[in-house]
Amino acid sequence: MQAEPAKQAAADSDSKYDEDIFDPSLNLEETHVKEGYKDGFHDGLVLGQQEGREVGLKVGFEVGEEIGFYCGCVDVWNSAIQAKSSCFTPHVQKNVKQMEELIKRYPILDPENESVQDIMDSLRAKFKAVSASLSISSSSSMKLEYDGLLKSSGANDLEF
Repeated sequence: MQAEPAKQAAADSDSKYDEDIFDPSLNLEETHVKEGYKDGFHDGLVLGQQEGREVGLKVGFEVGEEIGFYCGCVDVWNSAIQAKSSCFTPHVQKNVKQMEELIKRYPILDPENESVQDIMDSLRAKFKAVSASLSISSSSSMKLEYDGLLKSSGANDLEF
């Protein structure tokens, strides 16, 4: 009976040696793939955050610039309406007032708000309507346009 446990122990120790010798080499590729994935994932997060910050700054600046332009136009138009309202049709005055309300409703501090694009589209449409109405009603050829900082020459060299 004692020979039986000795054979079993020898067989167990032989299988341990076989597993210990070949396990690292068999799992080498899998280990490297897992480590590479983990390293790549971490590096991707870091680069993604950097790229996201740069894109966010650029897009945020462009949106702020456009909103500021519309705000300035509304301020000028409101001043002109107060000075001589007879030069502006009731329809134009209504559109200017609606633009002012849209600017106030624009969620500057909440860019993930779902209404951002709708408000911006409405602002652009109202601006075009007011601009078209003013250029038709004025005797001189008034041209109201703003190309923006990033669209001028050399602006592509700007970095944040």
